[in-house]
Amino acid sequence: MDEHNLSFLQTAIEPYIPLGRSGLLPALHAAQNLYGWVSEAVANEIAKTLRVPPADVHGVIEFYSLFYDKPTSRHVIRVCTDVACGFKNADGILNHICKRHGLKPGQTTEDLSLTIEPSPCLGLCEHAPAVWEAGSDQSSVISENGAIHVSLNRRPPSIVGGPLRLLTANCGNGTTSLAKYGKYSAFTKALGMKPEEIVDEIKASGLVGRGGAAFPTGIKWEGAAKTQSDQKYIVCNADESEPGTFKDRVLLLDDPHRTVEGMLIAAYAIGASKGYIYIRAEYPFIIPVLENALKESREAGLLGENILGSGFSFDIEIRVGAGAYICGEETALFESIEGKRGFPRIKPPFPTTHGVFGKPTVINNVETLCNVPLIIAKGSAEYRTIGTEKSPGPKLFCVSGDVARAGVYEVPFGVTLRELLEMAGGVAGGKQMQSVLFGGAAGAFATSAHLDVKMTFEDLRGVGLPLGSGVVMVFDETRDMRDVLKRLGHFFAHESCGKCYPCQMGTQRQMEILARIAEGKTQKDDLVRLQDVGWTMTDASLCGLGQTAASAVLSAMKLWPEIFRDEGRRLALSEVEAMKDESAKSGKPALSKVEGLKVGKKKDESGKKVAKVARAQKPVKRVAAGKKVSKVSKAPKASKVKTKATKNVTKTKVMKKKVVAKKSRK
Repeated sequence: MDEHNLSFLQTAIEPYIPLGRSGLLPALHAAQNLYGWVSEAVANEIAKTLRVPPADVHGVIEFYSLFYDKPTSRHVIRVCTDVACGFKNADGILNHICKRHGLKPGQTTEDLSLTIEPSPCLGLCEHAPAVWEAGSDQSSVISENGAIHVSLNRRPPSIVGGPLRLLTANCGNGTTSLAKYGKYSAFTKALGMKPEEIVDEIKASGLVGRGGAAFPTGIKWEGAAKTQSDQKYIVCNADESEPGTFKDRVLLLDDPHRTVEGMLIAAYAIGASKGYIYIRAEYPFIIPVLENALKESREAGLLGENILGSGFSFDIEIRVGAGAYICGEETALFESIEGKRGFPRIKPPFPTTHGVFGKPTVINNVETLCNVPLIIAKGSAEYRTIGTEKSPGPKLFCVSGDVARAGVYEVPFGVTLRELLEMAGGVAGGKQMQSVLFGGAAGAFATSAHLDVKMTFEDLRGVGLPLGSGVVMVFDETRDMRDVLKRLGHFFAHESCGKCYPCQMGTQRQMEILARIAEGKTQKDDLVRLQDVGWTMTDASLCGLGQTAASAVLSAMKLWPEIFRDEGRRLALSEVEAMKDESAKSGKPALSKVEGLKVGKKKDESGKKVAKVARAQKPVKRVAAGKKVSKVSKAPKASKVKTKATKNVTKTKVMKKKVVAKKSRK
């Protein structure tokens, strides 16, 4: 790298020099936009300029999937190959694009004009299959291969439905300007209230986190408000990386001011003066929308010093991730803002006392923040008239997969799964529903037995299903659940940060077994091995990623144990029905292992209560002291795929110590 090129680098990273270490990710993004990749010379120059140890800079580059330390093109085509896109011929599209350019997945042309690679979920599940192009000026939205293509200047359309239009009132018709949204009437009302009154109103509303953890929002705000500090922060978690989730993309793209107003109200309530919107890099088309929204707010006197003459000051900075699902975990996100690898922290202390930069911090999901102006404007009492007593308010569900009309559906808590699927036009092509994945990759599977379960936290919890971030991914009768599980296993193996050994090794072993099963090469005791690995990760992992990495697999083992035992053979629906008939004639319960595989469209007439989806039995053995310990069977050796964990293996060898605390994502 000659001096001339380095002079361009200095100009590119100059805005981030005052930030010091916390300016590292923005500086790396700027450098990569300039050169296509970050060479050793460029990394060392950034280290020197920001006064960050070179080893730390290289560690950050290696940790995040979207930073490259080898020659890579500025024009990168990434094809989503996760579950929703995988069933819409994503692998075929990837291979077709590669063949056209004479490349293999993950390769770059010799002249650095193009790089093509597979990608984890791009948050475009309702438009599957999806392709993200970086550095492309292509103007068409739909390509000749049928996939939707997005880039910095090409945004996806928003598909919004449901009986309510409260959170999505301005969604579905392009970006809402400040002039159309209005000058933050709920925030203006909040300025006339005492901060503690705002907190009380949020507590009274019953609002809980919509990102997956469902922690009471008012309790979180109260904790931060009562903590004494010279600086407090509000962080909007827009790192929407859970496969099957895309609601926050729609909210930010079409109605950014609702999120900004929610952050302002939260900041005033706890006494914060600085905010961050942390958005995933896979949403490049949202960044200019947010930048313009913040510009409009500042020009209107709604952000900055002495807002509306109230004496209250608050401003917001946008931070862009770099391809790390783990950064959806709140403390990993803090580490990323601070310019570090996205490793989760051990709790306590909790973010309300020691958050980003060690200061009291409230971090909320986009959908959660969008509920705040609604609560303040209507009042908690009126807000609670929506939904149910224990799950008040509106909820956004991300419906995708084999449905006629995939999209974001805003409904009151309490509608049934059957009603939600009817809103989406039912199963596409007149086929029957085989299963539904609730909560995303970290969720669990439902069957026809759950069609009339109400979509609330309490009702879903009662039958062992997570509401999570609102993912409802439908699979019809033709889908091979082995392939679904293989893709979920690969996702977690790729996204494990490698900080704790149970998750680092467990996700790898889980992926190897699921890949083998998908190929029809099931081995004896694979079901037991998966249970052992799954429960070890669940019980011993440091954060929510590892604790839920086996959730969907464990639920699948309960519903369809035959696919883990019968040499990977998938039972066709006709075989299932024949076996049910045989069981009915004989009176023997031989078919319990396949019950629920086929889902009819009509309501079950049996009148039986919905069975709870029980956890698979933990295999245990007893030691002399009488204590129970996990019995982990050895899995056959297999080659490793390139994952974040293996990518950083030299940095994680020291992390094999016993885990002493757990985390929740978001």
